[in-house]
Amino acid sequence: MTLPRDRRTQPCPPQGEREDVARLRTENAQLHQAVESHAAVDQAIGVLIALHQCSAADGWEILREVSQHTNTKLRDVAEVVTGWTQGHPLPDAVRVALEDALRRQ
Repeated sequence: MTLPRDRRTQPCPPQGEREDVARLRTENAQLHQAVESHAAVDQAIGVLIALHQCSAADGWEILREVSQHTNTKLRDVAEVVTGWTQGHPLPDAVRVALEDALRRQ
């Protein structure tokens, strides 16, 4: 395989630049995951607002409580809640914690 002419004449980047590129790629992947997590949580808050007529702040607090009481990541709780609206069952621990959190609100 022959590299394009401009690739054959370019030197390898110095070690520091390679480390910077690796660090930036990792940071980019983390930011991408954070955006996806944020979207999932926002959707789950919307579900709680629509079904239980709570405020956005209350929806956030409910999800946070369920996450803490079930020792489940907030993003995972959010995905379970939105999946429930599509016919997927709630795991028993999440269902019980959600019912308890809704009663407290």
